Amino acid sequence: MNYMNFSKASCKNCYKCLRSCPVKAIRFKNQQAEIVEERCIGCGHCLEVCPQNARKILSDLERVKQLINRGEKVIVSIAPSFPAYFQVGEGKIASGLRKLGFSMVEETALGAEVVSEVYEDYIKNNKLENYITTCCPSANYLIEKYFPKLVPYMIPVVSPMLTHAQILKKAYGKEAFVVFIGPCAAKQIEAEGLIDNKFVDAVLTFEEINKWILDCKLDLDSLSEESFDRLAYKRGESYPLGGGIIDGIRESLEKNNLQPISISGTEDCMNVLKSIERGSLKSVFLEISVCKGSCVGGPNMINNNEDYYEKLSKVKDYIKKREGILSDQGKMQCTENLVKDLNMHRNFQDKSLKIQEPSNEEIRKVLKEMGKFEDKDELNCGVCGYNTCREKAKAICEGMAETDMCLHFMRNKAESLSNVIFENTPNIVMLLDGDLNIKEINPAAQEVFMVNDEKIKGKPISVLINDEDFRTVKETGKSIIGKRADYPQYNAILIQNIVYLKKQNLVLASMINIMEEEKNKIELLRVKENTLNVAQEVIDKQMRVAQEIAGLLGETTAETKVILNKLRKVISGDDKYYWKK
Repeated sequence: MNYMNFSKASCKNCYKCLRSCPVKAIRFKNQQAEIVEERCIGCGHCLEVCPQNARKILSDLERVKQLINRGEKVIVSIAPSFPAYFQVGEGKIASGLRKLGFSMVEETALGAEVVSEVYEDYIKNNKLENYITTCCPSANYLIEKYFPKLVPYMIPVVSPMLTHAQILKKAYGKEAFVVFIGPCAAKQIEAEGLIDNKFVDAVLTFEEINKWILDCKLDLDSLSEESFDRLAYKRGESYPLGGGIIDGIRESLEKNNLQPISISGTEDCMNVLKSIERGSLKSVFLEISVCKGSCVGGPNMINNNEDYYEKLSKVKDYIKKREGILSDQGKMQCTENLVKDLNMHRNFQDKSLKIQEPSNEEIRKVLKEMGKFEDKDELNCGVCGYNTCREKAKAICEGMAETDMCLHFMRNKAESLSNVIFENTPNIVMLLDGDLNIKEINPAAQEVFMVNDEKIKGKPISVLINDEDFRTVKETGKSIIGKRADYPQYNAILIQNIVYLKKQNLVLASMINIMEEEKNKIELLRVKENTLNVAQEVIDKQMRVAQEIAGLLGETTAETKVILNKLRKVISGDDKYYWKK
């Protein structure tokens, strides 16, 4: 199940997520970012840097609320990094969590103490060339997926979260619902990803708890202070600090001649892992954390605009404050009865992707599609999120990226298209600076104004044409659209469109020369006049002919009428009428 991803339709193609992803586990398809679970190490940095806040993370919060509302026994295991996030002390936090409805509140540091003891036993009884801690789930995924050869060096022990959850189940009953609260979204993946996990029932982040507190309008400052139900020892409290694990077992490391190395931040982690893989580092105990500065520097620790060192100071102050009252008492609180028979073993395995590497020919083909024909064309700028153009081309071959993710390719493509239009349009196009000096002039303009671009660039527009309209547009910011201007000296009649580009402080002029159209209009008018004259002559002639015909027809008709009347009289018997020629 994919526990974290990006919301659809929110991606703006800035590729910030991909740049932040150390293993490039983000696929871009149809301009939408998508986390590929098989490649992801669950660090969550990609979601944290997204400027659109387009993150989608599965949450157990509503399920936890429902259980509390039903009156179930819900118990908290809170990570020892909590002082770095919240603005109140542990007493107020314990009180606030109980106000939310949690039955018991304990620190995960109690489980961390047990993990340290098991680490010491493992080092003592298992002779390895190197040892790598396994408390950070993202670091575990990093090794399993990208450095599988180092899996044998991973200490096969469960994390403090899983250890403490077992202790809580033993202490409060198997029916108790255990909720881990911490800074890390990867903990949810860890809890859900283990088939044999029967102890951690839900995972919430500090951010989710803080939002819950705010939604309930719960004022932590006004609450009375309460203590955790059980206290942890110092070396368990130190786990969220860089080197915290090493400090707790330093004596054992020295006895076994192991060089302690504490490393945090994905880039540094990968560099050290590569050194171990090459055999450059040997006999090391590697405390590894993907987040820079360990858990205190995690992506979900952002709150109240405090920087890393402020948070670090708060955790150290908390440990120092507790140190005086804990002493060895902390060890005693995790009684032998609770620790006994815990399942501390965990298997780690090769989870690397078996992907066929694209051939050089395939990569070269994609590079050409991106406009990279020679080595010098490969800028390796990293804007797309990949470190090199070849890495990007490889990702395209694997279906993880798209060609148009290359900013330079798209810019060159756009510029090329713009240049084609600029160079070949029949319209006049000129670009002027804020002082109305010519910056660009296209071939159509050069032809009309009979100038050469090299000689005219940098000179004021007034050397070519009247600049009154240009000044008006520049001063008022109002465009002039479709204004006619006659330039007989250039044998041109122009329809002018002049626009002021305020942001760039430029004036853009686009003009259409309608001289040929005007000539055609004049010729058409002459033809019309000639046609009308000819038509009028024809009409006049026709009228004369019609009148002559009408006269003749009138005389003939009168004679015919007289003859017919005489004939009628004769036929009717009126003898006083007779035929006369």
